[in-house]
Amino acid sequence: MPDTTRRDGFLPLDAYTALGDGRAVALSGADGSLDWWCVPNMDSPPLFDRLLSPQDGGRFSITPVEPFTVECAYRPGSNVHETVFTTVSGRARLTESLNSGPAGRLPWEELARRLEGLEGRVEFRVEIMFGDRAGTISPFLADNANATVFHAGPVLGLIRLSDGVTIETKDDRRVAGRVVVCAGEREVLAIIAGADEPLVCPAIAEIDNRIDVSDAEWRTWSDRVAWAGPHPETLIRSALALKILLYSPSGAIVAAPTTSLPERIGGDKNWDYRYAWVRDAGYTIKAFLAIGAQAEAKAAFTWLVGRVAEHGCRVLFTLDGDVVEPVREIDVPGYRGSRPVRVGNDAAAQHQHGVYGDLFEVAWRFVDKGNILDDRTADVLSRLADDCADGWRRPDAGIWELPETRHYTMSKISCWQALDRAVRLADAGHIPTTCRDRWAREAQRVADWVEAECWSDALQTYVAWPGSTEIDASLALGVRFGYGPPARQRATLDAIDKALGAGPYHYRLTITRDEEGCFLACSFWMVEARVHLGQRARAEADFRALITSLDREGVYPEMIDPDTGEWLGNLPQGLTHLAIVHCIAALAEA
Repeated sequence: MPDTTRRDGFLPLDAYTALGDGRAVALSGADGSLDWWCVPNMDSPPLFDRLLSPQDGGRFSITPVEPFTVECAYRPGSNVHETVFTTVSGRARLTESLNSGPAGRLPWEELARRLEGLEGRVEFRVEIMFGDRAGTISPFLADNANATVFHAGPVLGLIRLSDGVTIETKDDRRVAGRVVVCAGEREVLAIIAGADEPLVCPAIAEIDNRIDVSDAEWRTWSDRVAWAGPHPETLIRSALALKILLYSPSGAIVAAPTTSLPERIGGDKNWDYRYAWVRDAGYTIKAFLAIGAQAEAKAAFTWLVGRVAEHGCRVLFTLDGDVVEPVREIDVPGYRGSRPVRVGNDAAAQHQHGVYGDLFEVAWRFVDKGNILDDRTADVLSRLADDCADGWRRPDAGIWELPETRHYTMSKISCWQALDRAVRLADAGHIPTTCRDRWAREAQRVADWVEAECWSDALQTYVAWPGSTEIDASLALGVRFGYGPPARQRATLDAIDKALGAGPYHYRLTITRDEEGCFLACSFWMVEARVHLGQRARAEADFRALITSLDREGVYPEMIDPDTGEWLGNLPQGLTHLAIVHCIAALAEA
């Protein structure tokens, strides 16, 4: 049962669930307060931002007047979510959806919240408070012949309520009231919103009906997921989480739909993840291919190749495919006082060799599923292989985007991966073969360098960079990529467990373990690696321990405190769910 106790105005992060429609994502708390919603897009400024500003931030709360307990769950195979509130007077269910229609995503944002009385009588307080973008806008209401419209900067919208909702307070910034549901009764509260565009004014009955239409659409999609392997419910739930992170207007994959949720409470490692990383896009395309979601894989791959062709081999892009602007700090309190709150991401200016490996792995997986590449994609990949062959000896920022550029071991392995896959693509006739032999020779040089410079006989592990004693959990990915002698890989996994393990979880790096929580994706990468190295029984046990420790089916964050179980970092975190899907796929293959 989620903890609904607010401390200094903040809910625990594991009390939130995510709603999505392919354009925006909203986070709804287990106490009935929807505290994060960027409108109209995932990377727009938030209309509701109580998540980062508990007193003055925008929110849409529907909370019982009496003390309550809750039971929360997504509907099976769906991203429509239900919360059952129990008070001394009765029980009621809150069903929430970012609605779609029978033909797919609506041309406006439609947040629908349905209350149904199950037993007795339950009274709720209702509050809608519009965010002011850290004091940079002043929301207001305006009446016209058709509706009362709210304005928040370029965002405008409508509040739609069923007849049983009583409004007691209404001003430019805040609308508040009450609603009562008895057994068998239903009330609906909704917001229609857009930015700089005309809006329709649907009847409340239409909005209510679209909750069930949306549920049916989600179930239809999840029913098409081609999976007959182990852990089907966990896989489907992660696939559904990834689906809401797919920005359908462009095909981009957002890393997470939030900004500045801290990697350590009170710390300053608070980043904006509302962008599309090449790494995440690559892993997502592979995951979609693994579960038979061909349309999503193709859309994301097309977007990725187009951006690289236009802007070069960058680490991340905006969801519309542009270059990310410099970081700005926003003057709000931050989650539990963790500051700064940022817009933008400094990684945009970095070079990471891992981008080469991610792009070529995606291309290889795509054609390995029987698909084909077009001439532009083949040409882009051929040029990137040459760039990788020329540039692998340079230092970079590494997979963990550290401020120091070094010869990171994982970066070199990614260069080997890129050149190896380029050779495979050329041999299969998918890209030009002119430089095929050169790529093969360079791949061998990379491998020789890694074996000579990055293996520690004293520690019996690959180290994070040559000459160091630091351990890097991302080296578990080398097993997925097919790199290295199995004996050295097994020893490296054991070293990672010893140096970075904390219960079922793992920190990313020995040098950062005091600054942040355990990185969930790393632990699932470890499980996957042990499967590929023939340790399936141990991998299965480790996987079950992780899922049991997380203690819920739903959306997961980036990190966790291994001592308290507190969730940390942005959520829902695509990389975590990607690691789960790849892990389950590996268990199935074994």
